[in-house]
Amino acid sequence: MPFEALVAGCLAYVVLMFAVAFAADRAAARGRVGWLDHPLVYTLSLSVYCSAWTFYGAVGYATRSGLEFATIYLGPTIICAGAWWGLRRLVRVAKMHHVTSIADLISARFGKSNPLAALITLIAVIAATPYIALQLQSVRLSFEVFATDTPHGTPLSGALGGGIGLWVAAGLAVFTILFGTRNLAADERHHGVVTAIALEAIVKLLAFLALGVFVVWGLADGPVDMFGRITEASRDPEFAQGWLLKPGRWTALIVVSAAALITLPRMFQVMVVEAADEERLHVAGWAFPAYLFAMSLFVLPIAVMGRQLLPAGANPDLFVLTLPVAADRDLLAFLVFLGGFSAATSMVVVSAIALSTMISNHWIVPGWLALRRRAEGDERQDDEAQDVRGFVLNARRVAIVAVVGAGWVYHEASGGSAALAAMGLVAFTGMAQVLPAMLGGLLWRGANRRGAYAGVGTGFVLWMVMIFLPSVGIGTMPRLPPDVDPLAFSIFLSLSLNTLAFVGCSLVGFPDPVERLQGLSFVSSVEPIRHSRMMRGEDRAEPLLAMSRRVWGADAALRFFQSEAVAQGKSGYLPDLTPRFLTRLERKLSGTIGAATAHAMIDRVGGGAALTVSDLLQVADEAQRAKEETQRLESATAELARTATQLREANEKLTALSVQKDAFLGQISHELRTPMTSVRAFSEILMTPDLSEAERTRFAEIIHEEAGRLTRLLDDLLDLSVLESGRARMSFGVVNLHDLITRALSSASATCPDRVFTIDRDIPDEQLVVITDSDRLLQVLINVITNSRKYCDAERPVLKIRVRRDNGAGAQIDIVDNGSGIDGTRQSLIFEKFARLNDPARAGGAGLGLAICREIMLALGGDISYLPGLGGAAFRIRLPIKPPSIGRAEPEA
Repeated sequence: MPFEALVAGCLAYVVLMFAVAFAADRAAARGRVGWLDHPLVYTLSLSVYCSAWTFYGAVGYATRSGLEFATIYLGPTIICAGAWWGLRRLVRVAKMHHVTSIADLISARFGKSNPLAALITLIAVIAATPYIALQLQSVRLSFEVFATDTPHGTPLSGALGGGIGLWVAAGLAVFTILFGTRNLAADERHHGVVTAIALEAIVKLLAFLALGVFVVWGLADGPVDMFGRITEASRDPEFAQGWLLKPGRWTALIVVSAAALITLPRMFQVMVVEAADEERLHVAGWAFPAYLFAMSLFVLPIAVMGRQLLPAGANPDLFVLTLPVAADRDLLAFLVFLGGFSAATSMVVVSAIALSTMISNHWIVPGWLALRRRAEGDERQDDEAQDVRGFVLNARRVAIVAVVGAGWVYHEASGGSAALAAMGLVAFTGMAQVLPAMLGGLLWRGANRRGAYAGVGTGFVLWMVMIFLPSVGIGTMPRLPPDVDPLAFSIFLSLSLNTLAFVGCSLVGFPDPVERLQGLSFVSSVEPIRHSRMMRGEDRAEPLLAMSRRVWGADAALRFFQSEAVAQGKSGYLPDLTPRFLTRLERKLSGTIGAATAHAMIDRVGGGAALTVSDLLQVADEAQRAKEETQRLESATAELARTATQLREANEKLTALSVQKDAFLGQISHELRTPMTSVRAFSEILMTPDLSEAERTRFAEIIHEEAGRLTRLLDDLLDLSVLESGRARMSFGVVNLHDLITRALSSASATCPDRVFTIDRDIPDEQLVVITDSDRLLQVLINVITNSRKYCDAERPVLKIRVRRDNGAGAQIDIVDNGSGIDGTRQSLIFEKFARLNDPARAGGAGLGLAICREIMLALGGDISYLPGLGGAAFRIRLPIKPPSIGRAEPEA
């Protein structure tokens, strides 16, 4: 096959993968996730286990070691088929805690310890870097099989201008950044990536099966002939050693391959993080072992036929490619090439996503926050999370480039040495060192952080000395008797001492209260609950909202806090700081920045306080009782709590309104009496016969102004009465919000004209057309803007106005100033007709403006609300693109 055609076909395949990922992400964004959530798509994504080491290396493994290659398939098969219930529990607990990676899972279990997560991330990066290099090497070698037309002795890297490995690494980094960092929440699913991997899984399987069929029925004379060739090969002295069953080595390899299924970062990503729910494992429990069986079915036939038909010096890892190339089957060779290319690229992409999340959440972000604390001090702790949203996304993108780049650098530095051939098992054994802490954390409440450090640290050191460094040519494996396999001995020794250290240090130590709470949640699969003592007594909901806004964005944070307030039976955006709310907030933050960082940020911003043993016992008792309660009792209790909260809030509001009502009546009396007194007094003066013409004119103007003041007050009262009774008539028409806002700003400028306001507008976004009553909406805009001009106490006042569509169903206008805002105790009352924004003794007016605004917006089919946590006074006006009824407006219930 011409090399140019191969490159063109490869590029077309890459474009197809981009298109599939883009289409899947677009469908998910539109809510069309039905086929994306199919259990078979999830099962096929697990095929990322079959990397280039499996696709190419399994045949080479079988050529060198006979049936031993089957161990890499037996381990995952045993786990999926025999322990799928355990995998379901793992997924359940991970989803419960919004876990983002294997490091985050273990960190969350052991007291949300970020140093422990950082250690596991270090192991993962060290193990994965040579493994990623192996994938790049496999792609380079597969290209070189076809590069027969390059000048003799010219490396392929020179022919392609910089190396095929560099081009592949760059392309994979771009793909991963585009489709792996779209969402800030790392625990959210990457539909585009998963769908592309599922398609690549099909390509891998079809390519391997097609080659197997060709080998058995094309190169051999069918299954009987093939079986005879395998039997004959097994008698070859050079080949026979690999057919000897070594129980110790087989057991060790099955254990580490089984551990790899749940501990490799890429497998944890697709199996746990990308799972919609634990029910997906019902299908994966049998479908994934079936996939592995199909991928292993023709390994031995290909290995035996390659030994018999290809030259003695042929690389057995490339038999899958060189057999069809030698037989001049170009299309088959190209299909097999795509299968190997898919195996390599899918592994690199998912590994880069998983590792970048771990590096960002456990290395970069904690380090950055620590530097900010040192630089800014404790006085600005509420601003600590500023710019976290953009920083986290950029940190993940940089980490992706670093991970893929490190693999390429390792590949170039090693020169594609034979040492890379063992990197598959080296990565498996490295990540297996976190297995004791992982299983112990899920099954044993007595496990603690000290034991996890001791176990993982011991296993890491032994793995480095006995397995990793010898695999890259530094040092050698221990010298043992001839009948003891060095690799199996190293695996058993490292895992045994790892487990002993974990258990021993856990027994001599005692978990701290947070670990005990997390242990109860993980082992019993119950919802984690933060104790109320973990927060200071004062109301810190608004600083927590401000912090959440900087992590998720303003709208997402407001939606979350409002939904929590509604669940508690409260109105507005600020829920009570109950243990359940704090737990849900921390879990949701954990899905973005990891459990340890989320825990630290909430404690810092909210003001954490240490738990005592009595607190811990109390929470444990409450959790145990809650677990034993029936669903009916839980629902009834929740409903009663919501009702009680609603009644308490209504009573508090009525009490406050009663006081406001008295002040209102007094103010109304004052507002009516003052202009009436002026009108009467100056009218009597006008009846004096000896007044000059100038004096008569001046007194008449005063009477006119006071009458206008009286008329405006009466108009407001009448307007409010008409709106509340539902008798207001609306005149709907087409309105451009930009023009209406401009008119409102011009009209409101007469208020406090001596104050210079900076107006911050986004003119293009304001070009939004709606059908509404322009005069009524203008009245609302003028009132809100006028209030800002009156009460904004900033030295350099700024008024920011933003317009945008509200989820495609209407328009949303945010008007925010940079003053000190409205006190939290008054925010729930500002739209009541007896409430005032300030002391009645201050500026004139009866305090009816915002009450009228609320009634107008209800009549227009929208609403107006106050947004806490934005610094100054912030109002959001929402209205539909088209009102619910044209003509007479009906008030909402």
